[in-house]
Amino acid sequence: MKLEKAAAQLEALGNPTRLNIYRILVRAGGEGLPVGRIQEKLGIPASTLSHHCKRLIETSLCTQERQGTTLICRANYPGMQALIGYLADECCADGSCPPVARETEQAM
Repeated sequence: MKLEKAAAQLEALGNPTRLNIYRILVRAGGEGLPVGRIQEKLGIPASTLSHHCKRLIETSLCTQERQGTTLICRANYPGMQALIGYLADECCADGSCPPVARETEQAM
């Protein structure tokens, strides 16, 4: 993964609404969710949801598929794994990894 793509994806997820949408889609699994269901969960206008979904699609974090009159959104799991891998691939490459503090784990 290139730095620019990772930066664009992280920027997209830096918006609280988009991060919330993305987490909902990740939890939904491979079946995804109809946009109407996402809208119900978030209580936001359709135009706002459309705007945020467009950004997630542009950055390859999610996909949309039309099934009849229903628009289904899905998390792009390979894209998510690529981003996670990009962030973790060189973990502690130039030094030793510090021990994980119990307090830090509980805070997450």
